[in-house]
Amino acid sequence: MSPRLHVSLVFATLACCVLVASGAGATPQTSNESVRLAGAYPNPVADGDAGEFVVLETDGPTSLDGWTLADGDRQATLPNRTVGGRLALSSTPNVTRNVTDTPVVPLSDGPQLANGGEQLTLHHDGHTVDTLTYTDAPEGELATATGDGLAWRPLGATDYPVTTGDGGSVHAFVLPDSPRLPVETLRRAEHRLLLAGYTLTSRRVADALVAARERGVGVAVLVDGNPVGGLTQRQARVLNRLAAANVSVTVLTGDAARYRYHHAKYAVADGRALVTTENWKPAGTGGHGSRGWGVVVRDARVVDGLADTFAADSNGRDGVAWRRFREGRAFERADAPPANSSFPTRFPAERVRAERVELLRAPDNAERRVVSLVGNASESVRVQQVSVGGRSQPFLRATLRAARRGAEVKVLLSDAWYVREENRALVAWLNEVADGEDLPLSARVADPGGRYEKIHAKGVVVDGDSVLVGSLNWNNNSARENREVALLLHGEGVAGYYRAVFRADWLGGIWTVPVGLLVAVALAAAVAVGVGRHITFESETEPGVSPGRET
Repeated sequence: MSPRLHVSLVFATLACCVLVASGAGATPQTSNESVRLAGAYPNPVADGDAGEFVVLETDGPTSLDGWTLADGDRQATLPNRTVGGRLALSSTPNVTRNVTDTPVVPLSDGPQLANGGEQLTLHHDGHTVDTLTYTDAPEGELATATGDGLAWRPLGATDYPVTTGDGGSVHAFVLPDSPRLPVETLRRAEHRLLLAGYTLTSRRVADALVAARERGVGVAVLVDGNPVGGLTQRQARVLNRLAAANVSVTVLTGDAARYRYHHAKYAVADGRALVTTENWKPAGTGGHGSRGWGVVVRDARVVDGLADTFAADSNGRDGVAWRRFREGRAFERADAPPANSSFPTRFPAERVRAERVELLRAPDNAERRVVSLVGNASESVRVQQVSVGGRSQPFLRATLRAARRGAEVKVLLSDAWYVREENRALVAWLNEVADGEDLPLSARVADPGGRYEKIHAKGVVVDGDSVLVGSLNWNNNSARENREVALLLHGEGVAGYYRAVFRADWLGGIWTVPVGLLVAVALAAAVAVGVGRHITFESETEPGVSPGRET
């Protein structure tokens, strides 16, 4: 739960800042309203809280002569210099400079910021100008003043807005039906190849990365250093091979980690961006089991946005080179060999049109956008997920709101062993709600029927003309703590492709046969000699179950 926070004055929007040398020719402002407390970093990861600082902001060149900063125990006189914009006041400036790009102003005897809470007061010529109060400071997080109080975010975390592009022709695909497209996208890179993932164990992907590096492509890889279950020996061998081929491999890890998990799954190959729901492992790139969604787009704003995200995530304090990360470290044995089953191609990859595309990133902006998208659906919502975090999860609440307004809602969850029981319980509850309130909503657990092994997709189709594809799971940890990436694509062409996939997965493994073929099939069966075949027919609209009931 977020700490209770209060700021006594309304703060203006934070701006970029520069530290202006005293006497640089600018005329200092004298209005008290031009200077305010804009935030604090009270609880650094470093031992002894070394590097803590207070954020001061000015509207323009301002002299700090006559200004003081106090907590409950001491008062520090600000240095007599002219500053402008946003700056960090610190008693340990050398340490602070290592953790923030904000210009640092040293204080000879600054406040000692208590982790449990503090009230900071800014004075000018003995008069109180501003106060800032916080309680229970989270470790490694910066409190930033907003109009509603203080917002805590890990130091160095990004705050990207939604990036919107024009769309155009996109390459839509699903797995396990089109296993070649993700790897082929990597193989076609000529200048740059950036690959971001949660894990990376696919030899086919590693082959593509090494081959690209050998032909002179700039190749970089970013993965999570602490995936659930630990980093395996199989992945360590893959990363060792990449490092030996001079591929830049960065691992996000350590106490200074900005995100709980780096769970994003995307690649930038020259002017193409590939975003998928799947990990870079055999089941996610080789057609070996998982039902996943993916798309390749060429919109320059989306491609650049993903490249910027990669750079920001790779260059943080929590980014560790693989060669250094692996030193003296033991890795987990894999529980089982990679899946090697094969599945039919029912939905080949297609080039379809997107009228518009939005790049969403968590925790920056994805939750707000998805809640708005789903909650405002007017006609239909199709949800295909591994699982849902609970009955009160915001995405699910938005889905229920859409159903209560009359949108036809279908929720399809995975039958994978690790989520089966919880999914069955949630499906039963959703269908009870639908029955009790007479809602146009139905939910079920998927029946792959041999077309794939399990659902790993995190997909949503809204009103038949918007589709969400990416790594964002329907739980609060994914939306608020992880680095996730998703594309929201608009247009009947692109949304129609995934809606067709959803419909087939919703129907399950049982054949759907047009009524007009029944007689022909019956005659063929009657004249067949020595051949027995069991055929099951069922309605397209309700595949063999009562409305609102679990399969």
